[in-house]
Amino acid sequence: MSITVRVTVKAPIDVVWAAYTTPEHIVQWNAASDDWHTTRATVDLRPGGAFCSRMEAKDGSFGFDFEGTYTKIVPNTLIEYAFGDRSAQVEFNGTPDGIAVSVSFDPEQTHTLEQQQEGWQAILNRFKGHVESL
Repeated sequence: MSITVRVTVKAPIDVVWAAYTTPEHIVQWNAASDDWHTTRATVDLRPGGAFCSRMEAKDGSFGFDFEGTYTKIVPNTLIEYAFGDRSAQVEFNGTPDGIAVSVSFDPEQTHTLEQQQEGWQAILNRFKGHVESL
């Protein structure tokens, strides 16, 4: 069973794609709340390429690397990746209202499904806000 979160971003696909896949943008939006941030990000956007986002509490109390390997890339359309023993899929679809971005991921066992959905949705909402402010 996977969890899916969604937003529609009012921006052209090239802007949406670049904001989702480039480190200089990722560090600006990749956090679930204002007391967290991504301090660095690396992206090797190709099948077999690695990614890593260093996520840290702003008070310095905790941090972790969210990292994995891209398994499929279809530019401006699809990103699939594996992280640990889990996987995720990000879809970008044009709609009359903008670009619909859907992220589906395998849940982990530590947090409730609701907590995971809320956290990933919060990150995606910040992504939307970042892109629409460009």
